[in-house]
Amino acid sequence: MTDVTGAPADVLHTLFHSDQGGHEQVVLCQDRASGLKAVIAIHSTALGPALGGTRFYPYATEGEAVADALNLSRGMSYKNAMAGLDHGGGKAVIIGDPEQIKTEELLLAYGRFVASLGGRYVTACDVGTYVADMDVVARECRWTTGRSPENGGAGDSSVLTAFGVFQGMRASAQHLWGDPSLRGRRVGIAGVGKVGHHLVEHLLEDGAEVVITDVRAESVRRILDRHPSSGVTAVADTAALIRVEGLDIYAPCALGGALNDDSVPVLTAKIVCGAANNQLEHAGVEKDLADRGILYAPDYVVNAGGVIQVADELHGFDFERCRAKAAKIFDTTLAIFARAKEDGIPPAAAADRIAEHRMAEARRP
Repeated sequence: MTDVTGAPADVLHTLFHSDQGGHEQVVLCQDRASGLKAVIAIHSTALGPALGGTRFYPYATEGEAVADALNLSRGMSYKNAMAGLDHGGGKAVIIGDPEQIKTEELLLAYGRFVASLGGRYVTACDVGTYVADMDVVARECRWTTGRSPENGGAGDSSVLTAFGVFQGMRASAQHLWGDPSLRGRRVGIAGVGKVGHHLVEHLLEDGAEVVITDVRAESVRRILDRHPSSGVTAVADTAALIRVEGLDIYAPCALGGALNDDSVPVLTAKIVCGAANNQLEHAGVEKDLADRGILYAPDYVVNAGGVIQVADELHGFDFERCRAKAAKIFDTTLAIFARAKEDGIPPAAAADRIAEHRMAEARRP
């Protein structure tokens, strides 16, 4: 069934009536010449221009793409608020397989759509887009971050994303075990691509034992070849990883929904702290984790290193300044655990309360 515009009726219902609604602006973009189909979602500009990456993904339906853009942009509002940035939340998704349809013409067309928003939305990299892509987008849009150093940008933001997740792990260990060191701890990482392979390095340097998996065999092989005898092992898939005996920390670092009704009951780890966005598949999963005694470090808090980097790029990038800001994720994570204990709620709910308070304060005249 479609509405009067010809769009699937469930898409507009999602925009205006579902729990995912409440966004300030959602833009549907199409450029027939290049094949571009995209959704730009601006959740909030209460704290400043919306900031969030561009995901390039072969969604099964347009409705799924809209839902993902809404979820991700809402998450960016909370992430940016918790990171102390003067930015609201936004996200864009380009529909299609980047291996098949990504072209310079398509990226330039996308850049024109972002530019048409006049700075209300600032874009960056995400799943399926890279620094080289942002360099192309920036040719049409000055509100583009995540560019290469050669083009005035900061380069790969996954470096600081991984560093921030590592700080979140250290804070989780401090809270649960009274010691931030991960020496001797067994950490399972699902997804060792952009962010995950940097996280492996931090963990090994700190003395952890690392177990990895990835849907791409070459990503696993790269890690094993780099560390042939340094405490890195691999398992077949995520289903095997979450069941590894003696797992201390589970780090979802691929796509969202990793924590769900199937995975939580069999998870052996005592801490979940990873880089993936939207790890909780639905409301209530955070309580399921708490009921099992599993400490959850909210994803949008610990994976904020990347957005800290791209936000800094707008003001003249300084890596050490960004690294110092990302290091504060340790303190922020501890504060969330303390608030959760004080209020008698799961950490995810505590983080939401803190972020919502900051956004509400910004809206006051």
